[in-house]
Amino acid sequence: MTLDPKTSVRHIRRRLLRLLLQAFGAIVALILGLMLIAFALVVNGLTGGRSPFQPIQARTLEAYYLGRGDWGGVGLIAQGDAWRSATVLDAAGRIVLDNGRDDTALIGQTYTGLVTPPSIAFVPLQSQGQPIGSLVITVAERFELIGVVVGLLTPVTIVSIFLALLTLLIGFLLAQRFLNPLADVIAAAQAVAAGDLAARVPVEGPGDLRSLSDSFNRMTEALERNDRERRAMLTDIAHELRTPLTVMRGKLEGFIDGVYPVNESTIAPVLAETYTLERLVDDLRLLTLAESRQLHFDLRPTDLGDLAARAVSLFQAEADEKRIALTLAVAPNPPTVAADAQRVSQVIGNLISNALRYVPEGGAVSVVIGRSANGATLTLSDNGPGVPEADLPHLFDRFWRGERSRARASGGAGLGLAIARQLIEAQGGTIAARNRPEGGLAVAFTLPIWK
Repeated sequence: MTLDPKTSVRHIRRRLLRLLLQAFGAIVALILGLMLIAFALVVNGLTGGRSPFQPIQARTLEAYYLGRGDWGGVGLIAQGDAWRSATVLDAAGRIVLDNGRDDTALIGQTYTGLVTPPSIAFVPLQSQGQPIGSLVITVAERFELIGVVVGLLTPVTIVSIFLALLTLLIGFLLAQRFLNPLADVIAAAQAVAAGDLAARVPVEGPGDLRSLSDSFNRMTEALERNDRERRAMLTDIAHELRTPLTVMRGKLEGFIDGVYPVNESTIAPVLAETYTLERLVDDLRLLTLAESRQLHFDLRPTDLGDLAARAVSLFQAEADEKRIALTLAVAPNPPTVAADAQRVSQVIGNLISNALRYVPEGGAVSVVIGRSANGATLTLSDNGPGVPEADLPHLFDRFWRGERSRARASGGAGLGLAIARQLIEAQGGTIAARNRPEGGLAVAFTLPIWK
């Protein structure tokens, strides 16, 4: 089942929020667990276990024994209310300190209070890992110590719980700030993967997420544009192939049905259409190789004036037949350019052929070679109908033809200028077109100087 975009975004947001809250919940549980472990260690130390949270009396006694080596004179350290319920036994279980005093009748006698273990806290004492005796604290003292410990742990626990709740709140707010833009990007990526290239995400959130959203939108725009161009190219190719194929099919069916006699005059149009198909296929192959940068260019020192002179001479007869003035002007000492002579000659031929196709009888086409800041420039100008300003940006697109002045009836598949742009740019040059103020179109390309 495929979810709609809004449902998908909600699902992703819930999932990411749940993961984040689980992470913060684990932190809260860890804090509380550590607090419980600390409390358990304290209670264990007060009920006979070995714990880092032993009463202060136990640590004082162990230090005293370590320094003296026996329990003699232990009464000197048992001063104050903290010792009034403390009884100290030696390793044999004999009393060496009775409720903080070392002068009572019980001193030296075996301790018998263990018969009522719930009434005491029995803390073992050690020195250098060896048992040296025990500290016995009565019920009242034990509860007093536990109360002290609880009193110390309570504010720490309250602060820990407050910080945990504050962490959850901050995490929730951060989730709203970070997860929403991230969920939008994920949902849009899923939509693109499903074929919806029109998917976009709002550019919002922190700087990195805004950059991510903007990059994603530019990526999808490029994908959508490429897909649109691909579909348009396939449509144009199908259209260009359909016309000659239709003519050829009609002629061939006429031959079979006996409608047309089989002779040179009837076969010639079919052959002409095959030439058209061949040129179209060759142009498409050349354009594809140029766009994918798979064409090999033999860049050498090249005189642009010589290439233009040869191209003009090749089209001079066609220009004279149409009574179009085709002229060439070369500036003094034009710079030598780095170019592939064969490819540049093909570009010049495309430009002259395109101009002769659209310039009316009695018009003029001029080719001018000049210098530029970056190299040499060839400018081809005509006094034809020109191109509407709105169409100029599309002049070098594949299969582009104007709707009125440069119509399909004039011939050509609309690939000449597209091929020219790819060949010039692949050699490090630039090409552009503009309408002339006095009428007509001017197309100019610049190639870099040979160094």
